[in-house]
Amino acid sequence: MSNQKDKQARIGILTVSDRASAGVYEDLSGQAIQDTLNDYIVSDFTVVYRVIPDEQALIEKTLIEMTDEEGCCLVVTTGGTGPAKRDVTPEATEAVCDRMMPGFGELMRMESLKYVPTAILSRQTAGLRKQTLILNLPGKPKAIRQCLDAVFPAIPYCIDLMEGPFLECDEQVIQVFRPKR
Repeated sequence: MSNQKDKQARIGILTVSDRASAGVYEDLSGQAIQDTLNDYIVSDFTVVYRVIPDEQALIEKTLIEMTDEEGCCLVVTTGGTGPAKRDVTPEATEAVCDRMMPGFGELMRMESLKYVPTAILSRQTAGLRKQTLILNLPGKPKAIRQCLDAVFPAIPYCIDLMEGPFLECDEQVIQVFRPKR
């Protein structure tokens, strides 16, 4: 674990949006992820940020770059998780992952159902690629915080189990779970 505490985390934030990538509107969703992570995490981390259109091949390529080349221990995506024809983020995630982590999507939908009945239309998921957790979030900034509040308590321990960097969090903001040793 001491070696893990010495590693600085690299976290990817990937916004998948035709309009945000074209500059039609500001990427509020990517900013909501960064703001939330800044609230949660007190250890040093570097953000690797990208905004790309809803193109499955490009999403896959970018996820691979963020994991394999940029060395992100966590990649959080936003957008492309609904039922529209161009919503292909879950398919791209599944294509690049070695193993899927369906519990993340199940919990996020369950949490979102407390706020909107259309949460059942969301196809958020998560998976592991090598030593990286990839997490798909919805595209609405408010829903991003709600979903991260629900699933983030398990994320630092997941990264620990993959021998990634130790994410120290502000216990006043988010109660993460790590088993007592």
